[in-house]
Amino acid sequence: MISDFTYYTPTKVMFGKNTESEVGSLIAKEGCKKVLVHYGSESAKKSGLLDRVTSSLAKAGIQYVTLGGVVPNPRLSKVHEGIELCKKEGVDFLLAVGGGSVIDSAKAIGYGLYHDGEVWDFYDQSRPIQGCYPIGAVLTIAAAGSEMSNSSVITNEDGNLKRGANHDSSRCRFAIMNPELTYTLPAYQTMSGAVDIMMHTIERYFINGPSMDLTDQMAEALLRSVIQAAIKLKVDSKDYDARATLMWASSLSHNGLMGCGNSQRGDWAPHQLEHEMGGMFDVAHGAGLSAVWIAWATYVYQHNAARFARFGEKVLLLQRSGDDTKDALKTIDAMQNFFRSIDMPTNFAELGIEPTEAQIEEMAEKATFFGKRTLGNVLVLGKEEIRAIYQLAASMDQR
Repeated sequence: MISDFTYYTPTKVMFGKNTESEVGSLIAKEGCKKVLVHYGSESAKKSGLLDRVTSSLAKAGIQYVTLGGVVPNPRLSKVHEGIELCKKEGVDFLLAVGGGSVIDSAKAIGYGLYHDGEVWDFYDQSRPIQGCYPIGAVLTIAAAGSEMSNSSVITNEDGNLKRGANHDSSRCRFAIMNPELTYTLPAYQTMSGAVDIMMHTIERYFINGPSMDLTDQMAEALLRSVIQAAIKLKVDSKDYDARATLMWASSLSHNGLMGCGNSQRGDWAPHQLEHEMGGMFDVAHGAGLSAVWIAWATYVYQHNAARFARFGEKVLLLQRSGDDTKDALKTIDAMQNFFRSIDMPTNFAELGIEPTEAQIEEMAEKATFFGKRTLGNVLVLGKEEIRAIYQLAASMDQR
């Protein structure tokens, strides 16, 4: 039976060329007076994007301060720095100029400004979130979907713990999406983003229970489109239509739409497995996902072979044989081939990491929140199963 659901997407989207020029008027409509412009690397300055954004703010009569230096797998220390800066400067709006890491960092700063006490409490789930300062985004990377999601992931350097916090108050008031801003991304970052986009839908798709057929078909169409766009960008990195497809898919994949009506919220085990890899080895998130997904799928597919078989038919356009087990294995092989075709890793060796048994044990322990949770629902994973999947990813042959 189709499940009841609530679909909430309050984010206003401005999509297209030169839309970053609208940022000043959008923030002015929020009634805010002083903005933190939060960004990542110096490329935001060198490209001229930061100047265009701040010029738009100045034109609208809005004061601002800037804070750069956000890195992939954004750090708690930068969040603390942002909170202190915003308190000192009287900031009342947060503008993230970048990708998911910058948006996630801005959300964490927003939580810290709204509440007293340590912001990490919301990421280790020792305290409930009550609200967040208002946030907007100028998106420069199609990947995480943070621009329309309620999610934020932060890494605490003390223990290398990578944890997520979800609350609707952190959803962006607006998201500016100009596909041209992604033209200069390195190929590895583009393809890592494509994998992350796919996984946000894939992990909602793979459940052990009823789903809404309409949602399934939308998910399958989105995944086919992302695959096609990634392949086109391998040939022409400035294919506007392909860039636009990835950027819009990034938002649709993680704003809740791809899970509407499904009986479970999804099997997020691959994401949780990757969080521990990212915390320990600081790998690119999408690349980490592709590196662990093949091992996860190989380990669990027998518990819902029919779903894997449908995925192969509808997404990868494989011919069904009528034998779900055989078709599920063909699906996993085809996914491995696709990842490799866009130069994404499919095991730990290809990712460039060689975890020791002690490190695998540590990741497995952390993935369970030190024995407080299990992962997934295609197959519920405890520490033993998590360890086995990590070991499988470590033992798989390179291409």
